[in-house]
Amino acid sequence: MLKIVNASIAIAATTIMFAAPAQADVAEALQNICTIVKADDKGELRKKMKRVQSDYRLKLQDYYSGISCGGNSLIRTAMLNGAVETGTLMVKKMPKSDLSTPEQDGKTVVAWATENGLTNSPIVAVLNDRI
Repeated sequence: MLKIVNASIAIAATTIMFAAPAQADVAEALQNICTIVKADDKGELRKKMKRVQSDYRLKLQDYYSGISCGGNSLIRTAMLNGAVETGTLMVKKMPKSDLSTPEQDGKTVVAWATENGLTNSPIVAVLNDRI
């Protein structure tokens, strides 16, 4: 019985030790994603998303809500910077249910775009087609 308890404690401690560095590595891997979106570099964004998926088994929907570029989400950042290529890619990669879910400020991406006069953005057109 004591061996099982000791083994459980050892496994839990090992898991905790390796979990923290993994989160730091993911944050490091996603460090310049805002710059990539602003620059409208679709190829680089695709490579970054693929690398994060293969290294950490995370898809865009898994880390999208945790990234803020100057207080805006990635799709909002793409709209503000006229980054049609990267914005369209992200809209196509996100699940439909996540696209219609309110973000941190309680507004959906479409409602936010309407409020900020971005309804003519090609990204909003793709977004409306997906939803």
